[in-house]
Amino acid sequence: MADHASGLLTIDLDAIAANWRLLRDRVAPAACAAVVKADAYGLGLAPVARRLAIEGCREFFVAQIGEAVSLAGILSGLADDAAIYVLNGFAPDAADGRAIPVLNTQEQAVDWSRHAAQRGRSLPVMIQIDTGMARLGMAPAEAASLAAKGALDGLDLQGVMSHLACAGEPEHPMCAEQLAAFRSARGPFPGIRGSLANSSGIFLGPDYHFDLARPGSALMGLAPLINQTNPMQQVVNLQGKILQVRHIDMGGSVGYGASHRVARPSRIATVAVGYADGYLRSLGNRGSAFIGTCRVPVVGRVSMDLITLDVTEAPEPLAQPGEMVDLIGPHNPPDALAAEAGTIGYEILTALGHRYARRYLGESGNA
Repeated sequence: MADHASGLLTIDLDAIAANWRLLRDRVAPAACAAVVKADAYGLGLAPVARRLAIEGCREFFVAQIGEAVSLAGILSGLADDAAIYVLNGFAPDAADGRAIPVLNTQEQAVDWSRHAAQRGRSLPVMIQIDTGMARLGMAPAEAASLAAKGALDGLDLQGVMSHLACAGEPEHPMCAEQLAAFRSARGPFPGIRGSLANSSGIFLGPDYHFDLARPGSALMGLAPLINQTNPMQQVVNLQGKILQVRHIDMGGSVGYGASHRVARPSRIATVAVGYADGYLRSLGNRGSAFIGTCRVPVVGRVSMDLITLDVTEAPEPLAQPGEMVDLIGPHNPPDALAAEAGTIGYEILTALGHRYARRYLGESGNA
């Protein structure tokens, strides 16, 4: 690890590849894409996308056109046949040769149809239909109207998609409701691929798979289902360096606001990671780390650059300045840290900062 880094972030690209293979096989004969928006959920778009392309992934989803342009450059020469879909859509005047818009409104469909006519060729698009999430997408009646009026003429419709709102909870009635709504909404588009299952949706069963699944978070090791065993391989390990260990007398306070007072003579380790590094402030007096197999709690508030851990119970040789503690690791995966922070694993990953030394495990890590 670089001596100046606040910590070491290790990302296992082989684990990401193994997770994609597991999901690919689970949804077969449907195709399996990869959602790599938000810098591949904070893990690095270039190394993650390259590894997935080497594994055979040929359909990718991002959120914004800028991400699509970056991804096209990353895949150039490696997977030139890959399709890159932009979930938020984009205007024709921002079109990139590799990017395929997901059309979310009737107006976008009309604009793209007009643009295709001006260019004299069919243009690939996907459309999104809202089946109950009330976020992006057309109402089913709006999509049906476009099909009936021929408003999609001149467009090469690559698929019809929707997004599940409660897929992490298989018994939630919304899952079945959206499935029925999506089946109905596909009626005006015979022969066009359907895509409904996100990471969690894949585990709802074959009825949800249709023709194309779109996993993202599960590829990065997050649990697809709430309160169930996580079948995905863990991808992330985050270690922070101990800067100092202090001996605090009983009743002594720790950190800003004196929000923690020790109830016994204690050893307090200061670690060079804080909320500027994406270690959420809400973890103050709630989070935990591990030294070996010993759980050590976060005590006091999380500072911009530092956290403090009570290492009284940890083996003293391992709790010394210069030693490393596991902030995310085998004993505290991102989902567990998220539960302590009162959030979700997505936020834990996407918040990971850029002051860490990053190490990629896997054959494409240095490609």
